[in-house]
Amino acid sequence: MTVKVRFAPSPTGRLHIGNLRPALLNWLFARRQGGHFLLRIDDTDRERSRDELAEAIRTDLTWLGLDWDETARQSDRFVRYGQVVERLKAASRLYPCFETADELDRRRKRQLAMGRPPVYDRAALKLTPDERAKLEAEGRTPHWRFRLSEDKAVAWQDMIRGPQHVDLGSLSDPVLLKEDGTYLYTLCSVVDDIDFAITHVIRGEDHVTNTGVQIDIFRALGAEPPMFAHHSLLVGADGEALSKRLGSLSLGSFRDAGFEPMAVTSYVAAIGTSDPVEPVASMAELASRFDLAKLSRAPARFDERELAALNAKLLHGLPFADVAGRIAKVCPGADENLWLAVRGNLRVFEDIKRWHQVVAGPLAPVIEDVEFCRAAAGLLPPEPWSVETWSTWTGAIKAATGRKGRELFHPLRLALTAAENGPEMKAMLPLIGRARAVARLTGT
Repeated sequence: MTVKVRFAPSPTGRLHIGNLRPALLNWLFARRQGGHFLLRIDDTDRERSRDELAEAIRTDLTWLGLDWDETARQSDRFVRYGQVVERLKAASRLYPCFETADELDRRRKRQLAMGRPPVYDRAALKLTPDERAKLEAEGRTPHWRFRLSEDKAVAWQDMIRGPQHVDLGSLSDPVLLKEDGTYLYTLCSVVDDIDFAITHVIRGEDHVTNTGVQIDIFRALGAEPPMFAHHSLLVGADGEALSKRLGSLSLGSFRDAGFEPMAVTSYVAAIGTSDPVEPVASMAELASRFDLAKLSRAPARFDERELAALNAKLLHGLPFADVAGRIAKVCPGADENLWLAVRGNLRVFEDIKRWHQVVAGPLAPVIEDVEFCRAAAGLLPPEPWSVETWSTWTGAIKAATGRKGRELFHPLRLALTAAENGPEMKAMLPLIGRARAVARLTGT
C-alpha cells in the first residue's frame, strides 16, 4: 500500500501557526513513508473563498519546503458531489428537512430547558408527502441531512489517541447539503478521501467526533475508511488557547519578521513530542526523525520567544556555504570572514546588514574620551591584521595608559562600532581595517 495523506486548507484566510501543525505532520509522515502528499483546496464556501488566498497558501507552504505531489480544488468537483448526494438520497440515507434556522434554534433552546440534549429529533422523517408539498409550495427549500447509522456507535484505533469510539445516538444527523445547494465539508471530505485514495488522515483532536460521523458516511458509500490520527492542538506558552491571536501568528508574519523556514518547521515538529527543541538542518532530516508515536496527547505549547531563540541558534550554526548566495544579495563584497565573525550575534538573517555596515561604513563613531581614542589610534600596528591584532593592540594601549577591563575596551568598541556590544572585536577589527579604524578613533 502506498501511503497517501492530504492537507486541506480553506482559502478564506491566511495560514497560521495552528494550520501548520497538521500540514507539517502530514508532510513528514508521507515523506518518512515514501508516500504522497495531496494539497486539497477546500473552497466550497463560494462567498468567502478567494483565489489570492489560495495562492497565498501555496506561497506559505513553498516557503516552508512543504512540496506537494498532487493538488485538487473542491470547487472543481461539484458534479461529483452531486452524484454522491443522489446516491445517498436513493439509499434513503439523505433526507430533506424544512426547518428554518430560527425554528431549529428555538427547538434546541426548548430541549435544553427541559434538560434534554439539543439533538435533532428527525421530525422531517415524519412528514407526509402532502406536508412536504405544502412546505415547498410555501417557498421553502430543504436542507438535506445524513441519517446516521442505527448501530449507534463507531469505533476505530486512532494512531495517536488509541482506541476511540463515538456514540452516534448522541449526535444530530449532520447537514450535508444546504438550502442554497452548498455542499458541506463533512460530505466533500469523505468523497475526496475516497476518490483520491487517501490512506491516512492526520488532523486535530477537535475532529474526533466528526471522524465518527465520517466513518459512518464512508461505510454508507461502501468504502473502507482511512486510518485516523488526531493530534493535540496548540496552546500558548501560558496554556491558553491561541484562537484569539491567530491573526498575528500567520505564517506570512513569521516570514516577514525574518524567521528561517527551517527554524519554524523544526520548532513546530518538536513541540508536543518527546523530541528536543533544536534546529534541524533540512526537511529530509526532519522527516527521517518523524514518528507519530512521539506525539503526546497533551496540548503542544507554542512560545514565540522559544521560536525566536531557536531561530537565532539555527543561524549561529549555519556554515557559510549555506548562506553565501543570500549574503551576496544583501551585503555586496562580504565574505566568509564577516559571516563567521557576526553569525553568533544574529537574531534574524537581516541583522547581518547592520554588521556589514559596521565593518564597511560609513559609520558615525561614538567617542567617549577623545584623548584616549587618539592615543589608541597612534598605537595601531601596521597591516596585515589577524585575529591576534586586537590582543596585541590593546596590550600596547594598556601598557601606555594603564587602563584595563571595561575602562580600556568599552571606549574602543564604541568608537570602532558605535555599539555597546556585539561580535568579538578580535574578529571585527581585521574586517574594519586600519584606515577606517584610524578615522573612527580620531573622528576624521
